[in-house]
Amino acid sequence: MNVTSLPMLPDWNHDHMLVVFTGLERPDLANILGGRHEHVERLAARAKFDGKSGTMKSIPLLDDGFPGEVVFVGVGNDADHKSIEKAAVKSTAGDMLKKAGNVVVVLANDLSDKPNAHGALALGLMLGGYRFDIYRKEADRFTPPKSLSVLGLTTADLQKAEALYAGIKLARDLVNEPANILTPPEFAKRASKLADLGVDIEVLGEKQMADLGMSALLGVGQGSELESQLVVMKWLKGGEEAPLAFVGKGVCFDTGGISIKPASGMEEMTMDMGGAAAVTGAMHAIATSDLACNVIGVIGLVENMPDGRAQRPGDVVTSMSGQTIEVLNTDAEGRLVLCDAITFTKDRFQPSAIIDLATLTGAILVSLGHEYAGLFSNNDDLVARLNTASEQSGDRVWRFPLTEKFDSMLRSRVADMANIGGRWAGSITAAQFLQRFVGDTPWAHLDIAGTAYVKEPHDQGPKGATGYGVRLLVDLAAGKK
Repeated sequence: MNVTSLPMLPDWNHDHMLVVFTGLERPDLANILGGRHEHVERLAARAKFDGKSGTMKSIPLLDDGFPGEVVFVGVGNDADHKSIEKAAVKSTAGDMLKKAGNVVVVLANDLSDKPNAHGALALGLMLGGYRFDIYRKEADRFTPPKSLSVLGLTTADLQKAEALYAGIKLARDLVNEPANILTPPEFAKRASKLADLGVDIEVLGEKQMADLGMSALLGVGQGSELESQLVVMKWLKGGEEAPLAFVGKGVCFDTGGISIKPASGMEEMTMDMGGAAAVTGAMHAIATSDLACNVIGVIGLVENMPDGRAQRPGDVVTSMSGQTIEVLNTDAEGRLVLCDAITFTKDRFQPSAIIDLATLTGAILVSLGHEYAGLFSNNDDLVARLNTASEQSGDRVWRFPLTEKFDSMLRSRVADMANIGGRWAGSITAAQFLQRFVGDTPWAHLDIAGTAYVKEPHDQGPKGATGYGVRLLVDLAAGKK
């Protein structure tokens, strides 16, 4: 949804809808528009609008001699930029503004001086207005307002919101795409378009990965007719400091392989590349914002299919690190993709830290539902930085333990390790597996299986792909100037 800034109120006509956000639970709206349209307070009383968080009231302006309509949106007392953004998301995620003509959005006086209030409002309107309906017939597609303008929004705040939203939208679009469209080669092609923004792009095919010894990653994709890919995205505008590295799991479709998943719900495995989507979206937002930082993005793109060439339970593969892995379950494939991508990133770029993102385990949903991503790390300072970025961005994280006891659950009968650790603590043993490939590099693993895709509307938009991780990574990178 396109949002523009508006320096002053336009002349009112029948196409206009005025959307007023207020934070007071008993709103005094007399001066909401700087003395213009004094009837707004009377309309609020008539609509029985009390300003409480989450409330929305709509009432026509016609009775007061003005064409159009006014919508009141409440954010409650003690509002900040987060509650303003959340209310804005709600206002555009529903149908209230659908086909609304020209919409003017106004923050009440009690909100307009909040830090980043107008920027949060603009971003929230964009996030809530997101739809993925390109495969619907045109008559069934969401029709946004003809125009959506925010009174008092600065150019700088608008540009910041647009850059961040563009990255989130890219990540959402990638996750929402069906697997017959977004194949590993197609994903690589779309990621390569970031070159237009100044990102240095390198794409490795299967032969190049085989030459590097990436047999763990390649084993996942060997049952597919589609070639696996490794995409490297480099943004190096932070001087001589070592880069921060983001690594994303990109399983474009996951049948489970020979350890095949149940048919019910398998269609949702188009979202199993949510980590790679987050990394790609973050690199897009970083480049669009022209952040002065050094960041490397690496995504491993595969399709896990069960044909006659597919990897079998019991196979042993040698990772790029030289460690051998007994594949007890071919549906625990994401960690096989990540271990080689992490080794490649560590060895080639010597990053200051590695953060990997992956829709890795269903077990994380049992622990955290759709509210938090699981955070695992070998470095307390990195955890502190991630917690700060999480607080700023709203992409929530919750830390889990890593210990020798959990690591010992990965013992194999024939290899250096198995790719699963048994029934219990599945998210933790998956992280313990990845930790074996990071060495001394500060590292954090984010299990985003519960946050990358949701079936109900959420604080940052409608149901479906969320774009989780983009904001978190951008805020982390911005803090490393």
